[in-house]
Amino acid sequence: MKKQADLKNEKIKAYIFLNDLYETVYYPNDVVDKGKSILIDLCFDIEKTQPQDLDELYVLTHAAADKFNDLQDEFYDNDSEIETVARDIIGEDLYFIATAYGYKDADPRELMATSNW
Repeated sequence: MKKQADLKNEKIKAYIFLNDLYETVYYPNDVVDKGKSILIDLCFDIEKTQPQDLDELYVLTHAAADKFNDLQDEFYDNDSEIETVARDIIGEDLYFIATAYGYKDADPRELMATSNW
């Protein structure tokens, strides 16, 4: 299993992904853990492929958003969902990732454009 501590980017290593979701009982921690893994995997993908421009970055973030789409059923199964609050938190974390890796001009909406939540 990939661990956040193994990432190279110090800002990312110190960041607490999906923190506000963990603090709310509405979101089951085991499902939020899977979402956190999606974001950590995205960071590893960015470090491995080193996208040369925003279009290349968006390919990676869209893939992460698609994985969150797949996770939606697990939220439903636990009487939860990726609704407005969760969507905003996921979006904020995607934007944090983009800027931490130097993509300061990333469009927050485009980062998660393939999401269906």
